Formats: sequence, C-alpha cells, structure tokens
Amino acid sequence: MTELVFLKLGGSLITDKTRAYTVRQEKLDELAGQIATALDANPSLSLVLGHGSGSFGHTAAKEYQTRDGLCRSATLTTETRMADENRYWHGFAEVWFQASQLNRFVMEALHKAQVACLALAPVSAVTARDGKVSSWNLDPLKAALAAGLVPVVYGDVIFDETRAGTILSTEDLFEQLARELQPQRILLAGLEGAVWADFPERKQRLEKISPASFDGIRARVGASHGADVTGGMDSKVRQMLALVIENPGLSAQIFSGEEPGNLLKALAGASLGTVLAAE
Repeated sequence: MTELVFLKLGGSLITDKTRAYTVRQEKLDELAGQIATALDANPSLSLVLGHGSGSFGHTAAKEYQTRDGLCRSATLTTETRMADENRYWHGFAEVWFQASQLNRFVMEALHKAQVACLALAPVSAVTARDGKVSSWNLDPLKAALAAGLVPVVYGDVIFDETRAGTILSTEDLFEQLARELQPQRILLAGLEGAVWADFPERKQRLEKISPASFDGIRARVGASHGADVTGGMDSKVRQMLALVIENPGLSAQIFSGEEPGNLLKALAGASLGTVLAAE
C-alpha cells in the first residue's frame, strides 16, 4: 500500500533566518539528496513536500505586515487610504517575489538530486477568508501524486475575502491538505531537535505530546528563531495537535533536519524528536 507523508523543510533549516535573504545551499542540497534516497528506497512512499519562507518571505512580510491584511479604517482620508493600499499591495508583491525566489532554490536542489517534482504556487490556487483557507483547487496536486510526482507547496501570499490579502504558512496549507488527502504522517524538519519543555535551555526534551498534555507545557515551548510572521513552535504544535484530534490515525513529528541522515531516517519511519498524537 502507498503511504502518504507530508514533509515540511522549515525556513530555519534551509535559510539563515537571522540574515535577510540568505539560503543555506549546502544544507538544502543535502536534504534534497536524502529525499531522493528515501523515494528510491521505498517505491510505496508518496510525498507532498512543503517548505517555509525563512529569511526570504518572512523578512519582507514583517516589513509590510502582509499577514495582517489591508487596513480599511473609515477614519482615514482618501489620500492616506490610497497610500496605505499602494504600500500594502507593493509589499504583497514583494513577499510573493521573495517566497518564489526561495522556492526556486528548493526546486533546483531537488532537480539536481533527480527528484521528479512540481512546484504548485499556493497564490494561484488558494483563496482565504480571514486567514484560513476557504477554497483550493486540488486537482493539479492530486494529479501530480497520481503520476508519482512530488508536489511542492510553500508559505505564500494569498488573496483573502476578509483581509484583502494575507499569508498562509506551510502548516496552514498542510492543515487543509490533511483534511482532503488523509496522510498517515506529517514530518516537520527544522533546526530544533525536538519540542522542549524548558525552551531555550533545552534540557527537557518532550518525547511525545498529546492534546491532554500540551496545556501544562505550552507556555514553555518557545517562539521562533529569527524573523517569523506566522508563529513559532507554539503555533506549530497547536496546529498539529488539532489535526491529530481530527484524524486519530495521523501522527506528526517535529525533529531536527540539521543532524546528518535524520531526514532519511524519519522518512523511513524512525521515531525522532517529538511525536504528536491524539493519545
């Protein structure tokens, strides 16, 4: 039987989030090689790949406050409103450009590793309502999977019925895709080796988190390393726990992609980092 796995390469892993617009090319090439090896070793593995925007999209998004949407205050003068709208849409386009630039680096690394893949830009297929996916034409993505290809999505700007525009993270996209496609596993590869109960000291690693156990440690799991407008570790854990509640057969893992070979092990089924499950 085919196993469907969602894999995210975190922005902190493939870029230097403390330096604007800086890709970690050697790391990206290494990760692409591990993905190629995993797919070659397991023909039954079906993969949807996502990646964060790291120091590319997040840097521009923070400057233009793109995720929050367009301010439409009735108290603004017409001149001020027009200036604000012009600035917002200029920033919207800039975030799109930077996110797509990083996606190009990812796709080139995968191509070099001979991974048969297609980038599917979310802005061209997804619309949102108040920061949540409201519609998504999944026919091309499903066709790519049926053809044995790896569809690649990423955090992107999205037109929003309520906010005019926003940004959806890879986790936001995975949340919608999981409901539609029912994957068996979601893997989130980042810099952190696990979710920590004492971040940033990192002495108390959490082997497993369930919805029941999360409330007691939530305040201590930590924020993001570097620029991030879509939430840090707390946000990732909450989203994944919501998904495993909806889909009891689903598990999620948060682990380090920095350790050589870890990504290959995780794709092969090894339990690394922190496992998030319904019980």
